[in-house]
Amino acid sequence: DKRNNMSKINLETLEAALDEIKKMSTEKKRNFLETVELQISLKNYDPTKDKRFSGSIALPTCPRKSFSICLIGNEKHMQEAKEIGIDCLSVDDAKKIKKNKKLGKKTAKKYDAFIASSTIIKKLPRLMGPVLSKAGKFPSGISNTENMQAKVDELKSTIKFALKSKKTMCMGVPIGQVNLSTEDLRVNIVMAVNKLVSLLKKNWQNVKRLYIKSTMGPSHRIYGF
Repeated sequence: DKRNNMSKINLETLEAALDEIKKMSTEKKRNFLETVELQISLKNYDPTKDKRFSGSIALPTCPRKSFSICLIGNEKHMQEAKEIGIDCLSVDDAKKIKKNKKLGKKTAKKYDAFIASSTIIKKLPRLMGPVLSKAGKFPSGISNTENMQAKVDELKSTIKFALKSKKTMCMGVPIGQVNLSTEDLRVNIVMAVNKLVSLLKKNWQNVKRLYIKSTMGPSHRIYGF
C-alpha cells in the first residue's frame, strides 16, 4: 500500500505521539479546537543556493476548521459562490484593487486562498497588479463545468510545502485537528511526509527532523533521533 509506505518513520512512535497529543487536548481543554501541525527541519540543503522547491497535496481528511476563500469571477461563478456562501469579487472589484494598494493588501490578508474563473485568470495580473502573487495567494482556476463546492473542499484540504525565506530550513504545515481520529491523522501525516520527501532533491537525505505538535502542546519528535 503506497499510502502507508513510510519506511523511515516508525509507526509505533508516530501513533504514540498522536495518542499523547489527543490525550493532552482532552485533559487541558482549550476554548478553541487545536490544530495538529507537522514541523519539518531540513539538512544538506542550502536555501540561498539550492533550487527552491514547492509543492502541494490535498489530504484525505480536511486539516483545517476555518479557511476563508474568495472567488474572483464571471457572472455565473459569482452566482454559484453566493449560493454556497463564498465571498466574491467581480472584474470591476479586481480593477479597483490595482489602483488602491491598501485595499489590495487588506484583501490578500483577509482570505486564506482565492479561486478565479479560468476565463479571467490570465488577465488577473494585468487587472489587479501583483498583490496576490506577492502574498503567495495567486488564485487557482475554475472552469465553467467544474463543481465549485468540490473545488472549495479541495482547497481547504490542500497543504503547501515551501520555505518562507532564504534564511530558514524549517517549515510547518497543518495536518488535522485534535478531534480527528488517530487513524485519520496518521494517514494525513503519511501522505504529507511522502509528498514532502518526493519534492526534495535528495529525498530522505534532506530531512533532518520531523515533529508533530498541537497548537498549545509540546513537540513530539517522530523522525531524526
